[in-house]
Order: sequence, then structure tokens, then C-alpha cells
Amino acid sequence: MAASAVVRRGVSGWARRRLLAGVLQLRRGCAGLAVDDTVNGLSEEQQQLRRTIGKFCQEHLAPKAQEIDQQNEFKEMREFWKKLGDLGVLGITAPAEYGGSAMGYLDHVLVMEEISRASAAVGLSYGAHSNLCINQLVRNGNEAQKEKYLPKLISGEHIGALAMSEANAGSDVVSMKLRADRKGDYFVLNGSKFWITNGPDADVLIVYAKTDPNAVPASQGITAFIVEKTMPGFSTAQKLDKLGMRGSNTCELIFEDCEVPAENVLGHLSKGVYVLMSGLDLERLVLSGGPLGLMQAVIDHAVPYLHVRKAFGQKIGSFQLMQGKMADMYTRLMACRQYVYNVARACDQGHFNSKDCAGVILFSAECATQVALDGIQCLGGNGYINDYPMGRFLRDAKLYEIGAGTSEVRRIIIGRSFNAAFK
Repeated sequence: MAASAVVRRGVSGWARRRLLAGVLQLRRGCAGLAVDDTVNGLSEEQQQLRRTIGKFCQEHLAPKAQEIDQQNEFKEMREFWKKLGDLGVLGITAPAEYGGSAMGYLDHVLVMEEISRASAAVGLSYGAHSNLCINQLVRNGNEAQKEKYLPKLISGEHIGALAMSEANAGSDVVSMKLRADRKGDYFVLNGSKFWITNGPDADVLIVYAKTDPNAVPASQGITAFIVEKTMPGFSTAQKLDKLGMRGSNTCELIFEDCEVPAENVLGHLSKGVYVLMSGLDLERLVLSGGPLGLMQAVIDHAVPYLHVRKAFGQKIGSFQLMQGKMADMYTRLMACRQYVYNVARACDQGHFNSKDCAGVILFSAECATQVALDGIQCLGGNGYINDYPMGRFLRDAKLYEIGAGTSEVRRIIIGRSFNAAFK
């Protein structure tokens, strides 16, 4: 934070010096503490991937994270997206023939983690683009669709999104009301989608709609479509003013007689639920890298602070209760890492498990919220003012207990998987 900004707020000279000293120390913490990836079981290539993306994000993104949050806008998003494209991480799981890097889900998680470590909001937008949009196209698109849409999404020239949720169809997503009626060589879409990450910015969107409203069960009447923002009848409403993840733009999508070519059906007609559900498992896995990055960011900022701030004549990190906070934050993060990384490895080997994909986001999200609360406590009064990033970490972490299926829904998925074994 600039000194002039503090002066404008009317802070006294003594308090200003103290505040600036703390903020500068915290910025030094932003460089990041070392991560022991030998313990994490990463290969040398994966460790190098973390170092490369981490260094890039700490240099080009982390210094802007507070401003992005405060302004609820990432003005340089398209330029940053092209840089991510140059690094090869937008299409990290896409085949090389479309410009992708042909890497695995563990690699995807690591990139998600390091971007989120610098800015959770930008990390969320990255996840929506690289996994929800690009990976869905890779897994379910036909050759013509892949050739048409993947190259520009992978290069960063285009921004992608996915639209499932509606105002009255969040966790119960198959109750969606968006209609798609066949008219010759087109489907005409009418209705809306809500809470759509990247919605205001997206050039290409994967949209789910009801093509057979009378289907029983209702899930059998859903179809996935590839929608372009320039298609007549498509528009976006004003972006939402969110508690956290500010700068990751979210909005309502409006479809008013929006004509989508039949050739833009993704997968099979009225079989979109299979695209949706398989995509949700991988969405939960990849997005679980977000809470990992947030927890690491909390530790990056809290631990240096504890070794500079003094009370009662000694650094507060020497107090046993603060040592306990450091231990709790660290062990929560490391336990989450092992779970997330192992599930990602299993997916890379072709073993996909809905129970554990729900489990990793459930566990890591709730741990991230607790770690953020502990980080605020470590900073005391400074943790409660917005000149420091701890409040942002907490607000951002809470999203992961809600998006991609709430914590309650994740518990239902896990519980039902056990029940199914006893039928």
C-alpha cells in the first residue's frame, strides 16, 4: 500500500510508520516459503513446474492481488491470460495437436495451487477456463469442435466458462429450467444461468439446457452446448458483487431466443448429464488446488509476521500458543496436499472416483477456512484490517465450501457411495 494512501486516510505519523513497516514485512512474506516437494512425492519435473509457475505468479500476479480484490476487477486479465497461454498451462491437459501440453491432473492441480497462492480470485477464473471449459471440450468434443475452439482457448486469445447453475438450480443442478428447443439446424435457448464464473468475460461457454423437459428421470433430458458470446440472443447481466473471489468476474447469463447450431451440441443429445457428472468430479479435483494455494498463502504471510512482531519483549512466534497455530496450519495444509495429490495421481492412472473427488474439495475447503481464521488470529489486530490480506484469504476460502457443490452435497456424495456398497 502506498504511503500517500495511508496519509489520505488520516493515520497518525507514528501509526503510519508502524502500519507501513508491517505491510512491507508482509510483502516480503509474499515471496513465499519453501515447499518440501520431496515429502509431497513430486517428480523433478513437477517440482520444476511448481517453481516456474510460482515464480511467474509471485512476480506478475501477487503484487496486484490486493488491488484486484479492492476494485473487484482484474483489468489486465486478457494480457495475463495470453502469458498463461505462452507458459502452456491453459491447455495443460489438452493434446499437443491443439496446442496443449498433454500433461496430467496432478500437474493441473499444481498450477491451480500456485496461481491461487498469488491470487485466489484469478486462480478460480483459471480453473473455470482450463478445467470446466477446455477439459470438457477435450473429453467430450468431436474433432471439428476441438479444431475450432481449442487453439484460441489454449493460447489465451479467448476466455472460457461453463454454465450449469441457475438461480433455483444450484446443487440440484438437474432441476435447471433453461430450455433448448430444436428448430431445424438450430436449437433455440431461452432462460438464464446464474453465478457463472468468467461469465462477463467469456468468449466461449459450455452451457447445459433442457432439451427434453418431460424426460424421466429429469437428468436424461439435459444437453450440453458450445455457445459463443457473439451468438444473437445471448447477453450477460451486470456482474455480481461478491463477498470474496473479487476480480473473478461472475454474472447471470441471459438467453432470449438464442440460436445455437445443432453442430454445437457437446456429446450426445439429451445425454449431457454424463458430460456434466464426469466433469464435476474433475472440477472438484482440480479446484481443490485453490484451497491448497490459499493455505500456503496464509502461511507465507503469517509465519514471517510471527518472527518480526514483538510482544512482552520477544517475537510472538516464540510463544507456545503461536507455535501451536503454526503447527496446526502447516499440518492441515500438508494433510490436504497428500490427499489431493494422491487422488490426482489416481486420475492420471485412469482411476476416477466420485467419492474421493468430492472428498478432496470437502476436506481442503474446510481446512482452508480454518487456516485463514488462524492466520487472522496470528496477526491479531492487523489481521482484521484490510491493509493486510488475511481477511481476503478468509473471504476467498469460504467460496470453496459453496461452489462446485456445497460441503453438504459433498458429504451426501460420500455417504451415498458407502450406502451403495450395502445394497
